Amino acid sequence: MKYALPLIALLTAAAPATQNIPRPGTIRVQLNTSEGPIVVALDTRHAPATSGNFLAYVDDGRFDGTSFYRAARDKRDPKKGFVQGGIRTDARRILPPFPLEKTSQTGIKHLDATISMARGTTPSSAGGNFFITVGPTPGMDARPGYDGYAAFGRVIAGMDTVKKILAKPSGGGQDAMKGQMIFKPVTLINAKRLDGKPQPTKEPRMWLYNFGG
Repeated sequence: MKYALPLIALLTAAAPATQNIPRPGTIRVQLNTSEGPIVVALDTRHAPATSGNFLAYVDDGRFDGTSFYRAARDKRDPKKGFVQGGIRTDARRILPPFPLEKTSQTGIKHLDATISMARGTTPSSAGGNFFITVGPTPGMDARPGYDGYAAFGRVIAGMDTVKKILAKPSGGGQDAMKGQMIFKPVTLINAKRLDGKPQPTKEPRMWLYNFGG
């Protein structure tokens, strides 16, 4: 019996490490920002195309040196809403388009701490921009007559960082983004996968070249 207590203590001390083990069908990515890190778990099982696209940007380094530039706060509760980041309109970093994976297909809903792809007016226009929700946003889910947005994972660490970004002073913008552009965008220093081996694409990395002389 004299060895029981040390053994229990040892098991208790080791338990938290299991939280860092990825679940089957997910790949974790760490987004290092100037406000702190964010770790997301991508659901590669239910949203393979969307997760694959995001990982391609990560593995190529296309997110490195970009920013979180949009803070869309709920007018009824400013502590809720979503933050948006990525390559904005930098055509040098963009990868080819891919089909929209609707929430009605994947079963991944826009709940609190969901990562999803931003897109334009056409369903398959998502690319190098994404957003993270603070609080549920069911209006972004697919429904009859509306394609919605492609949710593909969730934040598993760093929601405090996401909330800091959401609280950043904002303004400017137009149309749907009116008043939501962060005055001093938060730098997305780099994005690194935590699971598996990087699989960079063979697409040109034009943003790395300075053609200005």
